[in-house]
Amino acid sequence: MKNSQLFFEHYGLTQHDLERYLAAALSAGGDYADLYFEYLSSTSLMVDESMVKSASQGISAGCGIRVVSGERTGYAYTDDLSSQRVLQAARTAALIASGPAKEPIIGFQEKPARNLYPVSLPSVEAEITAKVELVMRADRAARAYDPRIKEVRASYADELRHILVVGSDNTYAEDSQPLARLNVSSIAKVDGNSARGSAGGGGRVALDFFFGEKTPEYFAREAARQAILQLDAREAPAGEMEVVLGPGWPGVLLHEAVGHGLEADFNRKKTSAFTGLVGRRVASEKCTVVDNGTMPWRRGSLNVDDEGQPTQNTVLIEKGVLKNYLSDKLSARLMGIADTGNGRRESYEHIPMPRMTNTYMLAGEDAPEDIIRSVKRGIYAVNFGGGQVDITNGKFVFSASEAYLIENGTITAPIKGATLIGNGPDVLTRVSMVGSDLKLDEGVGTCGKDGQAVPVGVGIPTIKIDRLTVGGTAKRDSGGFMQ
Repeated sequence: MKNSQLFFEHYGLTQHDLERYLAAALSAGGDYADLYFEYLSSTSLMVDESMVKSASQGISAGCGIRVVSGERTGYAYTDDLSSQRVLQAARTAALIASGPAKEPIIGFQEKPARNLYPVSLPSVEAEITAKVELVMRADRAARAYDPRIKEVRASYADELRHILVVGSDNTYAEDSQPLARLNVSSIAKVDGNSARGSAGGGGRVALDFFFGEKTPEYFAREAARQAILQLDAREAPAGEMEVVLGPGWPGVLLHEAVGHGLEADFNRKKTSAFTGLVGRRVASEKCTVVDNGTMPWRRGSLNVDDEGQPTQNTVLIEKGVLKNYLSDKLSARLMGIADTGNGRRESYEHIPMPRMTNTYMLAGEDAPEDIIRSVKRGIYAVNFGGGQVDITNGKFVFSASEAYLIENGTITAPIKGATLIGNGPDVLTRVSMVGSDLKLDEGVGTCGKDGQAVPVGVGIPTIKIDRLTVGGTAKRDSGGFMQ
């Protein structure tokens, strides 16, 4: 069922209703108002001790109404889509953001449709027995990897989100957004020593994604491999040294250290370390960083953002020079910059704000093996457990879940407890080599900001950072990036 059919037929919504709701939202004045209708169906499963420990299926629906007057925003929402309740929410938002009177809204302009995730049967509509079999297969494969794997937890989650966004600027956009993810964690134990590994993947895909190359067994074996590897890992060295980041998931460092600081709301409020630096060099000339919400099937991609604006491929840093911030409608209007289609929200209960989609560094020209050979003594970080950043000064901290020593140009022993500590505006200026092996993550990233979590993607080629502080332990908080 298309979004318009769902909201118009199932809930009896009409174009006249939309006009009434927007008129009520602007009844106390305001520069702009929008309606965000959402219908979400979801499934989640978790297997622990080789048994299904939890399983749930749910449906939620609601409407969030925003009114903007200058820099003031009023927001209200309802989980009851009856005319009376939506009008009440609209009037509440209007009173919060009251401003100069606005003309009534008549008619809407639908944006050209595109489909970055053409799924014939969304995974949320597949038989739950097939999903249970996926997590049970992952459990069996992880346990079979090595007898030292003593504990395994496998989980699966999917959703299908229907949205309809209508704005007083004549915006009219709808989308059906599938999302699926499989995750496996394992614990290895021997002689009183224990270690953990985790892996997972997915995207805006159907259930058959997990019957292709990236099967439950693929992720299970990777989680088990990481756990076994850590059993014999040495303690990480401490101090300032050369650091090589492996391709793919280590792009989470880029996401935290640079990406958040380039979101327009922080720069509008002048709380970002990157405020006022557009047009100036903020990285090595080898670094080009983009945020691309238009990649088919990717976890962070969207046909339209949560304000009804088509997503795009935005160049943030080009050959070391800062080019753009990531913006939503409010930041674009107040800052006089283009709307990059990065207005995102967790649900109808949340206000939109500038957020990343798929953020990654473009490939360079260096061979990955040459990057390793160039390091006399340093570390090679392959996987991270997550990280956090202080937007105001750019300082970040990351815990490497898989890392190795590099000695005289050769990768040697695995290490544990490696923490990378640095400064976002500074770290990219120290990038001296960029590999030709760009890779994106497997599709597990969830980004937290101001209490809202949204799915995102990260990526990076192998890169060499000439100098970075290593050592200590990192603690991830809810404001950072999570697997």
